[in-house]
Formats: sequence, structure tokens, C-alpha cells
Amino acid sequence: MSGKISIRLYIGDSLPGTGLATLGPDQSHYLGNVMRASTGMRVALFNGRDGEWAAEVASVQKKAVTLTVAEKLKEQGTEPDLWLVFAPIKKARLDFIAQKATELGVSHLAPVYTRRTIVDRVKTERLDANAIEAAEQCERLTVPTIAEPQKLDKLLAAWPADRRIMFCDEDLSGLPAHAALAAVADKKAAGPWAILIGPEGGFDDDERKMIRSHPNTTVVALGPRVLRADTAAMAAISLWQSALGDW
Repeated sequence: MSGKISIRLYIGDSLPGTGLATLGPDQSHYLGNVMRASTGMRVALFNGRDGEWAAEVASVQKKAVTLTVAEKLKEQGTEPDLWLVFAPIKKARLDFIAQKATELGVSHLAPVYTRRTIVDRVKTERLDANAIEAAEQCERLTVPTIAEPQKLDKLLAAWPADRRIMFCDEDLSGLPAHAALAAVADKKAAGPWAILIGPEGGFDDDERKMIRSHPNTTVVALGPRVLRADTAAMAAISLWQSALGDW
């Protein structure tokens, strides 16, 4: 099988090896009608578990595209275990967070309701769709999992004992983020982490006290300027990746 591959598709099914794979209605529509796929076109398939595989379009029907899976292109590797916990914001910027957090390597997206959160409804299927599209485009081999929204106090009450929290506190009382993370790196305490980003307007005093009192919390500052929630998230992910991740 030869030829350039320009399309990557995430599929939920297993990729056990060579053989035939039939796409579902949505991806068949995308490949057959949007991308005008024809017999012989090469695509890459991944599912977050079995690496990336080269496949060739075997047949194009109205509601189903069948592919011949031929060879493994990449082995499945390990990735940083990094959650992004964030207060929901307006739709377009929420899409941005899902897309860019995926590109930057976040493993799990967790919307959280705080006392100053304005948006009271989150479409997790939309977050998932944005994450899948971003993973397909950035050549990542996994897609972040998406949590159902929950309140901050409930999230912290059930917090995993081994997962550290990078709390981006807007009052700037924490150490500069990179210095704080470098200090943790010196202690060889990378492991599972989460970045916690507040809503527009920030956390209230009681929430900040609750977060700071959590034993897993590392308080950091993201610089002297006031950042929008989506900007703060991307800055924090980039800093964590450069200090403790796979950059």
C-alpha cells in the first residue's frame, strides 16, 4: 500500500490488525460526501489503544464506507496524565478550550461549576466532538476523556489521593508557575496532575480557601497580567508540559 495519507480518523472500535473495517454513518458521510473519498484513497486510523494504522478505501456506499486496514504506522505510546479542570465559559471559547487542550496533550477535560460560573449548561458531546477533531488534526494517538460537569466542592471531596492540583490563583500569591513546577520536578513528583482554572471573575474567597487547604494543591501564578479563562488554561498547560510533561 503506497501513497500519501492526508486524512486521520478516530474510531471507537478495536484495531486488532489487518482486515476490513466499516465506518459508522457520521464518518462514512464525512469521508464519502465531504472529502469525496474514492476507492484506493489512503487514510490513517487510531483509537487511543492500538496505535495508528494505514487503511485504504475499499468501497463507498451511501451510508457506509469500508476500509482495508493494512499496516501499523505508529505504536501506541504513553502520554502525560494531565487533567484540565475548568469553569464553563461561552460556547465558542469552550470549543477553543477543548480543541487547544487536546493539541497540547491534556488527557481529561472536567468542567466544574463554581459560584461565579455564568454558563450553567455544558454539552459534553460537543466537547468530545471538538476533542476528536483536534486529535485527528494534530496527529495525536489518543483523545481526551470528557467528564460530566459537577460542582467544585463535590469534585474536591472525591479527589484522587495521588493526583496533584496546579491551582492557578488570580491573586498572584503563588510562586511563578514554572518555578513552582520545577521545584516539584526536583522532588521527582511528576505523576498524575490536574490544572484548575477558575471562571471569569475568579473563585470567591471561600472557594479559594477550600482549594488552598486541599493537601494536593500547589498554588501558582501565571504572570502579572489578567488573563481570560481560556488564555489562562493554555498558558498553564504549556508551562506544565515544559516542566513536567513530554515537551
